Amino acid sequence: MVNQEKIDIGFTHEDFAALLDKYDYHFSPGDIVAGTVFSLEPRGALIDIGAKTAAYIPIQEMSINRIDSPDEVLQSNETREFFILTDENEDGQLTLSIRRIEYMRAWERVRQLQTEDATVRSNVFATNRGGALVRIEGLRGFIPGSHISTRKPKEDLVGEELPLKFLEVDEDRNRLVLSHRRALVERKMNRLEVGEVVIGTVRGLKPYGAFIDIGGVSGLLHISEISHDHIDTPHSVFNVNDEVKVMIIDLDAERGRISLSTKQLEPEPGDMVKNPDLVYDKAEEMAAKYRERMMQLSQPQAEEEIVPDEDVSAEEEPILVTE
Repeated sequence: MVNQEKIDIGFTHEDFAALLDKYDYHFSPGDIVAGTVFSLEPRGALIDIGAKTAAYIPIQEMSINRIDSPDEVLQSNETREFFILTDENEDGQLTLSIRRIEYMRAWERVRQLQTEDATVRSNVFATNRGGALVRIEGLRGFIPGSHISTRKPKEDLVGEELPLKFLEVDEDRNRLVLSHRRALVERKMNRLEVGEVVIGTVRGLKPYGAFIDIGGVSGLLHISEISHDHIDTPHSVFNVNDEVKVMIIDLDAERGRISLSTKQLEPEPGDMVKNPDLVYDKAEEMAAKYRERMMQLSQPQAEEEIVPDEDVSAEEEPILVTE
């Protein structure tokens, strides 16, 4: 019969704790780790990320959007990524966040959309004295009042979906600024062409020119483009609400600007001052001539063929002539 002796392995609780520490992962604020949900609570959830103590995610850190209950975002036994928000507290517990991951990825996405000069759509959720507030990829964005193109009062825009272009994307300053006007101008520009005659309405007069509404977007008829004759002020030619014919001479989609002219439509210099009705009657004819001139100017000029003298060899050195 073989004697079976009790073997003392000498492995204490302290040794076991040291072994756990040796193989335990080191977690730092800012890390993104995988974790599994094992307990949903009324205002948060416990997450197993492989640490000695379960990590905790409060409800306000579960989403970039407002939620009322953890089960709107998390399910028991679900495994997903979490952002480590704070270091261990006195109980050795880490605080996690999903909102921070969504926030970082949302800024990355809007930067990409800005690079692509994309048009986005969003519902206005509030207005203030300066403009309107929207959400883009979950981030709060601002539309300045000067970039809202609508005759509605701002307060009536709440709940309305608007097309928008990016004006400023600055994660460091938490600034996301958008333009409704630029989006409308771009959409309108896609249907407009340089050299095209359009009918518009004078909406504003300034010392430097007239603002003309053409189908919901504003173009500038600069004072220098009203007539070949000298004009002291646009008020001497136009009144607000006048209906006019103008020709498009430039479309700047990047800045959302449309430049207009009546000078290029004058049959004779000064007709816009002396007889604007004649200018409007001849507008299409003069615009066709303008387009023809522009086409000729855009044609590459044929270069003259240079024929070398027959007695000059291509390999001869040039002769330096001195007096």
